[in-house]
Amino acid sequence: MPKKVPKRKHKHTWVTLTQDFVKEWPEVLEGVNFTNLPIVYVKWINIHLKSSVSLRYDIEQELKIKSSKNIATLITNALQKHYHQISKVNIKFDIPKLKKDVEAKTSSILKKSFT
Repeated sequence: MPKKVPKRKHKHTWVTLTQDFVKEWPEVLEGVNFTNLPIVYVKWINIHLKSSVSLRYDIEQELKIKSSKNIATLITNALQKHYHQISKVNIKFDIPKLKKDVEAKTSSILKKSFT
């Protein structure tokens, strides 16, 4: 009896789904304003270029010496400058900080609404 080959599950991740979305509807992303990026919740950003060069921005460190607006401008300029050479972008968010702030703001809103 032939050996059974296990079925490979195609694991859809957020990244692959996003890439599929971008391929299908690139016009949706036209005009996205990067100044709305919650830069204080970003730990780092890696921009990988097709030439195998990687640009790493350590946002946590940059926030110690620059304003969030200056950092957002820096990232926006880098993305625009290298737009046609970018192969992928990795962003690491500070999820615990984001969660803590969302919970605090939600609590505050609920207190105002139901007191």
